[in-house]
Amino acid sequence: MKQHVFIIGSVWVEPNSSAAGSRMLQLIQSFLSQDWQVTFGTVSQKNPNSIDLTNYGVTEVSLALNNSSFDEYMLNLNPTIVVFDRFITEEQFGWRVAETCPNALRVLDTEDLHCLRKTRQGAIKNKIEFTNDMLLNSEIAKREIAAIYRCDISLIISTFEMKLLQEVFKLDESLVYHLPFFLSKIKKNNSWKPFHERHHFVSIGNFLHAPNVDATIQLKKYSWKLIREKIPSAEIHIYGAYPTEQILQFNNKQEGFYVHGFVEDAAEVLENSRVLLAPLRFGAGIKGKLTSAMKCGIPSVTTSIGSEGMCGELPWNGFIEDDLEKFVVKAVELYTNKEVWKQAQQHGIEIINTIYDKEVLENKFFRVLQEISLNLEQHRNNNFTGKMLLHHSLQSTKYMSKWIEEKNRK
Repeated sequence: MKQHVFIIGSVWVEPNSSAAGSRMLQLIQSFLSQDWQVTFGTVSQKNPNSIDLTNYGVTEVSLALNNSSFDEYMLNLNPTIVVFDRFITEEQFGWRVAETCPNALRVLDTEDLHCLRKTRQGAIKNKIEFTNDMLLNSEIAKREIAAIYRCDISLIISTFEMKLLQEVFKLDESLVYHLPFFLSKIKKNNSWKPFHERHHFVSIGNFLHAPNVDATIQLKKYSWKLIREKIPSAEIHIYGAYPTEQILQFNNKQEGFYVHGFVEDAAEVLENSRVLLAPLRFGAGIKGKLTSAMKCGIPSVTTSIGSEGMCGELPWNGFIEDDLEKFVVKAVELYTNKEVWKQAQQHGIEIINTIYDKEVLENKFFRVLQEISLNLEQHRNNNFTGKMLLHHSLQSTKYMSKWIEEKNRK
């Protein structure tokens, strides 16, 4: 009998819209490659960017919040593993999963640490320096860390976040597992376009994600004017799903600033562009736009936030600069200096092949899942804090949910 994983998504999967969507599809495909049965459910509605998971052999199910129909469904499904897509889905459904399927391994896929991203965003907005104390005192951190404790294992996408969880929040290493993007190795015979056949700067990212909106504003208001002073013929092309009206209004042919919105095939755009710019001032996790750039042979200029937790001790595939003027200087250098550009491209290959090797990561991941599953009772006994938080979650969330359910019936 096949092992069965049930994934509770925050939204339907959109791999062409966001790094989170791409990551979720990678996880789904990994379970399928190990011959697991996969079911994906969410309370969200589909939209034109959502893919049809049934084409991959996945069962799709629409879920309802605060409804005991979920309990009946889980009892019949009886999955081996339940994956929560971000901490909010664990808050909504974790207690129901624990009650109906106590023997199922509960996995939290954090995507990125929301508390880190939101707290950094607040610091930027209030023009103050981010500190760990701000993080420790944030409401969202209390919720997210509690969800991590309630799960058997949480998938952490960045090495920086692994360190933060263990050193700042004092989480035991048995509760968190570093799992970056699963990417195929870049072969040396890749038929990438050379330097002189690539043109323009590019920036890409989902505009529902606040860091991407802010980065585009930074480009428009500050960096791009300075780059155009150095390279008058330069163009930048901005891509990303769900652009706001403000972003669309940035489109200006005279300035060489083009806003395109959603693109079906981001790889084609990246393979024809020369340099990717990502002046991210806040955020968390690892950035799909930057690994995509490496996969397509395009060097990048980003910030320390942009590159955070992505390349270990390896040199970046371009430049990392937080200072605005230095960012501009490096962008111009990377765009105009063929030798510097080629070396940066090689660094990208090394990062992908060393850190994101799909085969290596998948093998380790499924070994860890198996080890925890075989010793699940002991694993949970070692996490008394998690047991305690689950107990209180059952007492509070459960009865609030049941009250809402009764209210909805009237």
